[in-house]
Amino acid sequence: MRLKDKVALITGASVGIGQLTAEIFANEGAQVVVNSQSDRGASVAQQIVDRGGESLFIQGKVQNVDDAKKMVDGTVERFGRIDILVNNAGIVRSGTVDNSPIEDWDDTFATNCRGVFLMSRFSAQQMLRQGGGVIVHNASIAGVKGLKDRASYSASKGAVVALTKAMAIDYVDKNIRVNCVNPGTTLTPSLQDRIDAFDDPVAAKKMFISRQPMGRLGTPEEIASGILYLASDEASFVTGAILNIDGGLTI
Repeated sequence: MRLKDKVALITGASVGIGQLTAEIFANEGAQVVVNSQSDRGASVAQQIVDRGGESLFIQGKVQNVDDAKKMVDGTVERFGRIDILVNNAGIVRSGTVDNSPIEDWDDTFATNCRGVFLMSRFSAQQMLRQGGGVIVHNASIAGVKGLKDRASYSASKGAVVALTKAMAIDYVDKNIRVNCVNPGTTLTPSLQDRIDAFDDPVAAKKMFISRQPMGRLGTPEEIASGILYLASDEASFVTGAILNIDGGLTI
């Protein structure tokens, strides 16, 4: 029960890493607010309630100002505070700077950067009022290691890594800790969809595995466990940290 009586808001929590984080947080005693831009997150929140936990679903897009504020306000209205924000929502677009559609660049930065900024802004304001909190960003090893054909994604995640350190120093004396995890290639439903879209999905999966020094893909549970650590009091002396959970990809 490492998060007993804590209130956590998790964006992009309908599938993959976000969903596993919501479930693990609930198992550890947190009251969990599940967000997704579609209504799929409602079933995740309901499953938590069915297992005896406390959960609320708030639909919205993190890059929309009104939606971002609605998520934070709704959390506080229901549970009285927000102790943990997990900025998990994100998108991946392929392409290099010469061939990526400009719309893909804008969409990537809107979700991966603007969304993180807005959610952090409104959550930090509430955390300052209540005397503290924890923010964990889900970035990517793409933010510290160039990935082929992932220009906009790498740039957006690099911005999140830098923002983590900037926020950490801004709030280090305000009892707000800010950290991020950098997942390596993780077998989420999103990645599986991309693999299935190849002409040869078996070869595509082997390609993704081949770049992992451990010789396998990560699991959403492994990433969620890292997020849990950074959100818990076990990490009370940790801020501004960049936790690579990548099977050795950044060695």
